[in-house]
Amino acid sequence: MNILSAITPLNNDYCEQIIDIVLPIQQIEFNVPITIQDQPDLLDIEKNYHQTGGNFWGAKHNELLVGTIGLIAFDKHAGAIRKMFVRKDYRGKEWGTGQLLLDTLIDYCRQNQIADIYLGTVDVLKAAHRFYERNGFTRLAKNELPQSFPLMSADTIFYHLHLTN
Repeated sequence: MNILSAITPLNNDYCEQIIDIVLPIQQIEFNVPITIQDQPDLLDIEKNYHQTGGNFWGAKHNELLVGTIGLIAFDKHAGAIRKMFVRKDYRGKEWGTGQLLLDTLIDYCRQNQIADIYLGTVDVLKAAHRFYERNGFTRLAKNELPQSFPLMSADTIFYHLHLTN
C-alpha cells in the first residue's frame, strides 16, 4: 500500500504547483481546450476559495503535490467542488488520493454547515463520473443547479450531494 504524507490546506504560495498539476491533466491528458486565462481562480486561491468560506487542499507524497481539490462556498449552506485533480501516477484504489481529498472536503462541509455540494465536470472524464457516483453524488441537469452556482464555461455535466447528519 502506498502512503500519502498529508492532505493539507493550500494558500497562494502553492498557485504555481497547483497549476502544474491541473493544466497538463486538462490540456494534455484529456484534451480539454482550457487555459489558465479561463481559470483565474488558480491565480488567487485565497480570494477565490478561502474568502468565500470554502477552502483548497492538496495531497502530498513526500514534498510533491500530487492532488488538489477546492471548495467555493457560494451560498450559506452550499458549496461547489472545483479543481479535483490527481497526478496519473497517484490515482487508483491503491493510493486512495481522490478519496482522501473528497473525504477531507466533505468533513469540512459538515463542520461548516454546508449541506449541499455541487460540481461541474466534462464528458470525457468518465472515471471521475464513476467516482462521484460511487460517493453518492447524483447527476442533475444544468437548469437544476442553484442560480448562484459558479458555472465554468467548459462544464457540461453536473452533480449534487446532499449531506445528512
